[in-house]
Amino acid sequence: MNHLTASTWLSGFCCGYNSSMSEFRFYHPIEVRYGDLDPQGHLNNAKYFTYTEQARIAYVKELGLWDGGSFLKIGMILAEARMTFKAPILWGQPIRVGVCVDRLGNKSFDVRYSIQDSHTKLEHASGSTVQVAYDYQSAQTIPIPDEWRQILTRFENLK
Repeated sequence: MNHLTASTWLSGFCCGYNSSMSEFRFYHPIEVRYGDLDPQGHLNNAKYFTYTEQARIAYVKELGLWDGGSFLKIGMILAEARMTFKAPILWGQPIRVGVCVDRLGNKSFDVRYSIQDSHTKLEHASGSTVQVAYDYQSAQTIPIPDEWRQILTRFENLK
């Protein structure tokens, strides 16, 4: 575990500068690489989604929802992705991505993200995805596994 993961929950810290956002208990550090930039020297828009994907995978691994083996065993598929850009990210800037699940449905769940400067906590972007529990062998959606539901409910303090 790294020092920004579930083992060091940041109790009481509200993401970024938007006080209406709920608490993130998991952060994943991101290195902004030179190859991630657009010709203007800012982080390319598509990389924001790559960074949230990277953080989401670290989150499910940290919570024990995936053992790090075959990606076909993760049991989830992306149904929707949204991103709101607030401030540019530059090469070498220390970034972290906050990840939280804030809704569990029958077969789908909502994941929110906050992309922040690691030092100033300024939120550069916020986003969300809808993930669907999925059986890759039968190529069908499935109900969220009970074990996942219990882990996510406990970790995120969902009702």
